[in-house]
This record gives sequence, C-alpha cells and structure tokens, in this order.
Amino acid sequence: MSSREYTVVGAGAIGGTLAWHLARAGHPVTVVDADSAHVAAIARDGVILERGGVRTPQPVAAALTLDQVSAPLGRVLLAVKAQATGTAAGWIAGHLAADGYVVSLQNGLNEELIASHVGAERTVGAFVDLFADVLAPGVIGDGGAGAIAIGEMDGSVSARVRELAADLGAWGPVEVTGNVPGYLWAKLGFGAMLTATALADDAMGDLLDRHRPAAHALAREVFAVAAAEGVTLEPFDAFEPSAYIDGADPGKSASATDRLVAWLRTQTKTRSGIWRDIAVRRRPTEVPTQYGPVVATAERHGIEVPVLRLLLGQLAEVEADASSMGESRIALLDAAAAKGPVR
Repeated sequence: MSSREYTVVGAGAIGGTLAWHLARAGHPVTVVDADSAHVAAIARDGVILERGGVRTPQPVAAALTLDQVSAPLGRVLLAVKAQATGTAAGWIAGHLAADGYVVSLQNGLNEELIASHVGAERTVGAFVDLFADVLAPGVIGDGGAGAIAIGEMDGSVSARVRELAADLGAWGPVEVTGNVPGYLWAKLGFGAMLTATALADDAMGDLLDRHRPAAHALAREVFAVAAAEGVTLEPFDAFEPSAYIDGADPGKSASATDRLVAWLRTQTKTRSGIWRDIAVRRRPTEVPTQYGPVVATAERHGIEVPVLRLLLGQLAEVEADASSMGESRIALLDAAAAKGPVR
C-alpha cells in the first residue's frame, strides 16, 4: 500500500480515532488541534486509543497547535465540531496547497460552508457514524463499530476519493458513494433521535426504546425536509430511514426501531457525544449548527417541524442548566408527537 500524508484538523473523537488508524497503517499523520493540552499529550505519547480498558498508543508524525503550522497542507481531514467549521475552514484556506483538498468528517451539512472558503473543487463530502469519545488529553475511547461513506459532492467518483477510501480502510469498511447528501440527511434523522436521548441521563438504546413516539416524529420531520430537497436517503449500520418517512407503515417503523435499539445496546458507548458535552464537558453542543439549516430549509418549503423545534428548545434549556436533565423532557416530545404531523 502506498504511504500518503494526512493532516487531521480537530483530533477529537472522530479525528483522533482516524488519525490513530491511519498512522498505525504507516501513513505520516499530522494532527492539528486548538486544545494545547491535547496536542501536548499527543506529541509526548502519541494518540492513545482505549478499547475494553486497554490503552494502545500510536505515535504520529507531528502534533501541532494552529499557530505552529507553517507547511502547506495537502490531504486535510476536517473533524472539528460543526459550529467551528467556518473558523477552521477559513484557517485551512490560508494553508492549503494548490492541489490540496478538505474532507468534512463531521456531523451536519458543512460541505457548502467549507467550499465557500477553499473552493468546491477542493471539498470532498463524507458521512461518518463513529462511536468514540475523548476520555482525557490524548486519549480516545473506542465506543464501537460504525460506518463511513465518502464521495465528491457532484456525485462523481474520483481517484482521490478511491485513494482516501482505501487508506481509511485501515479503520474499517469505507464506502465510495455518489450520494453523500443521502447519507448526511439520513444521519440527521438518526441524530435527531439520539439528540433527544441527551435530555436525560440514561443509555441511548433504553431511552429510544421508551420514547418511540418522539423518536419516530423527529426522524419523520427531518425526512420530510429531505424529500422536499429531492434527497434519496441512504441506510447505514442498523438504521433504515425508509421506515420513518411520512406514511411509512407503523409496523415497519416498530420493527426498524427494535433492530436499532438492539444494535445500540451492543455498543460500549452508551450515551451520545451531545450528552457528554452537556453533562461532562459542560460546553455548548453542535446541535443548533447541525439543525439550524434543517429548520431554515423546512421554512423555505413551508414544512412544519414542531417536534424538532421543541427538541432544540429543550436542549437549549439543558445546556444552560445540566442539572435540569430529565426524562420528563423527552416525554414532552412524545406528547407533541402524539398530536400528529401538522398539515
């Protein structure tokens, strides 16, 4: 296998995990992060991946803070939180080599914003469903298997995408796709379900199982917006988006959720990254940045998304006061869902 250099900007759960696997496979990897303590730990000990209580260090070519970067950047894997995308993309634009490109390994719809800084021809789309958490500076907890799909935003299949998919295969199976938006919108529906579980302190699978009306309504609202945009949704992992579209058979929805809950219960990561941001790290989540465009697009199409709006309001209250977490908040979403979709 050829050895290719990569720069990972944002060495958190996603970026740190992929940096570990790429470096393990022999690729020169530079990690860049705004957290100086995280960078110092990686520079000293490498990226440490924890699985089942066992910590395995992997040295990388370099670990740098933003101000320490001077060389032109070639293949950039962008894995910052969604709300930091504009700032990060602007910084990358000033360092990107003429033949360099940026891959959005993030949650949400960030490719257009990235392209506005570096150019559409230097922006590669990606979907990532990776279960991991930052446990300490330099330490990433591997929370279970997931999925990655990569593709050009114009739907074409390029040599650089094939190379990238082959290299990221060091992590696991990576699909080359001509329908990145289909994956991103499908994950927005799935992500809305998991975001609801961040309103309470319990396992994602258990909360999803107990609050199916809210979960189904959230996915249905997101997918109504996707349909208005002409997006063909793509299934991934144990998630089948067609089971939650408007008019789907209730039995199909129930069976799909049974499978999803069972799969979530196999993951060692039992709570979402959003829950961790609120309850552990006490920092703002990326949810408003992820779902702001969904709400705006819904408005443009005249589509009502009352349960999603309620979720965003509930989450804002919990962000402001983590002690106000509680399952009663998800019950409010259930009650709103019981009113049925607004026509």
